[in-house]
Parts: sequence; structure tokens; C-alpha cells
Amino acid sequence: MHLLLRTLLLLFTSARRSRLSVWDASSLPLKVLPTDIDIAMHVNNGMYFSLMDLGRFDLMVRSGVWKKMRQRGWTPVAAGETIAFRKSLQLWQRYTIESRIIGLDAKAIYFEQRMVADGEIYARAHIATRLVSRGKPVSQQEIFREFGQPPADLVLPEWIHDWRENNALPGSRAAAPHLWETTA
Repeated sequence: MHLLLRTLLLLFTSARRSRLSVWDASSLPLKVLPTDIDIAMHVNNGMYFSLMDLGRFDLMVRSGVWKKMRQRGWTPVAAGETIAFRKSLQLWQRYTIESRIIGLDAKAIYFEQRMVADGEIYARAHIATRLVSRGKPVSQQEIFREFGQPPADLVLPEWIHDWRENNALPGSRAAAPHLWETTA
């Protein structure tokens, strides 16, 4: 339910904004609302990822990909995320969420997203997403049929492969026992 009304409003308003290619960067202007902040009166660290969902939805809707995904029964899910913070967004402050796809591999679509205010990056995240249909991953070939081929110069940064490998959990059908590793 978190951000449900804002997401529904965004789906409506993004459809009326200028069109983009899914390979373009989107810029979504927002303002920090009271529901975005914590007791320190700035955007809560966990809220950044929720707000960044809005940026990815904006890109998908404006590019026409969201409509195609819904028609095919595809659902986007986050597979991994990492974020770095530089400055705090304050109550009522205006900012933009800048979102773009930085590459793909056989398992995921990778986004870079930035919270930008006054021309400065306040936070930057990298998100690995997947598209699923009936609980199974959508293939890269199916994605390219709907999204179109990525630009030739779209090359996934090498460090992303290491990040995914070192950060990944076993697949949902594999065992993932909860055991804390101890160091000697």
C-alpha cells in the first residue's frame, strides 16, 4: 500500500508527459512530502528506494513499455539494489528522480537512478530488475521484441557483474539456510 495513490497518480500523469524511448533517461520532478520523512525531518533512507520506483514507472509509462508489459502479463520485480547517500532531501524540497537503463544481461535489466536537487546528486542507486510472467523470468529475446534493441553503445559496467555475483542470494527454488558465518 505504501505510495499506492502516488503510483496510481503517476501512471495517469506520466501517460500525458512527453514520450521517451525506454533507452532514454527520464526526469521526474517531485517535492518531499511529510510522508517521505523520518523523525530527523529528512527523507528516510528506506524511502529512497520506494520513491525511485516512481522514477522507473515514469520511464516505463512514457516509453510505452508499461502498456506492453501489462498486455503480456509481465510484472517488474527488484532483484538487487545498492544506494549511496551524499546529502539529505528536506521536507518540501523540490528534486528530480533521474532514471535510465544502464545495461542488461541474461538475468536482469539494470537501472541507475539519481535524486538530484539544485543540479547536485543527493543519492545514487543501482537496481537490478527482472520481468516475470506467471512466476517465471521473461527471456531477454522477449524483452528485446517488446522494448526494441538497446543502443549499440549501451555497455553494462564491468563492476555490475561483480556486484550481482557477490550480492546475489540463491534462486527461490534453491535452499538458502539462515546461518551466520563466524570469523576466527
